[in-house]
Amino acid sequence: MPNWKEIHEEVKSAGGVHDVIRRKYIKDLADFTGRNVIVYYSGWLQKGDMVGPGFNGFAVHDADKNGFMSVIHQLDRSKGLDLVLHTPGGSVAATESLVYYLRQMFGNDIRAIVPQLAMSAGTMISLSCKEVVMGKHSSLGPIDPQFNGIPAHGVIEEFNRARTEIAADPSAAYIWQPILGQYPPTFVGECQKAISWSKSMVQDWLETGMFAANRTRRAKATKIVDELADHIVTLSHGRQYSADAAKKLGIKIVMLEKDDDFQDKVLTVHHACIQTLAATPAFKIIENQNGVAFMQMLQPMIG
Repeated sequence: MPNWKEIHEEVKSAGGVHDVIRRKYIKDLADFTGRNVIVYYSGWLQKGDMVGPGFNGFAVHDADKNGFMSVIHQLDRSKGLDLVLHTPGGSVAATESLVYYLRQMFGNDIRAIVPQLAMSAGTMISLSCKEVVMGKHSSLGPIDPQFNGIPAHGVIEEFNRARTEIAADPSAAYIWQPILGQYPPTFVGECQKAISWSKSMVQDWLETGMFAANRTRRAKATKIVDELADHIVTLSHGRQYSADAAKKLGIKIVMLEKDDDFQDKVLTVHHACIQTLAATPAFKIIENQNGVAFMQMLQPMIG
């Protein structure tokens, strides 16, 4: 018979009602597919107005690696991984490190499942997988790098326009000076490097993952990267690419609606995660089918 302390620990590990329900359905999905399931959910849509502008906890960042290490520990990695993603994106460096780690753990047997949104770095993670499962309501996004919300492509475009106009009419320098003066030294160069870095990274992931067995893998990867990484083509970093649009680009998309039972289980997991983010202090969830979780919470302000 368990003692008081053991019962207390058991209650703590069971979590609240949202945890119990969410974990039940994550396990249900894993039992259905026979694969490992990890949910990676951010609450930027639910809690974005509750934090200050400098808060970056919703984004993909280096601290997430600790969460993934925790939930991957003791998993049977031979079963592969279904990574259920809902994220606004984040750091390119953290994304590169995370994808490297996931591939070290599961090789190329990783499937991205996007029930709603996997934007920016979330799209980059999706493109590192062997295929992407999307529904009619799901969206991916551009992968052009940003600096504090400023598109790197936009900076370079603006700089080149200024250079052209000043070369044609030197007096235009007086107009452009206060605009370009906002940028710190070497900023344009850093933008160029960031663009090159993100493009080459995703190009490599597509060639070695999604299209590894395809003879035309380089051309296929280049077509996808050239559009999603070009701010001039996408027009906005917030642009959303539907499953049909992603298919037209050549991304390997599996439609969620193809299997009704699978769709029901994925969407139930999605709804359980969203309700957790909406009704609890949690703003990020990283969790596997065994109930092992790494959750980040908003701390109440005192005073």
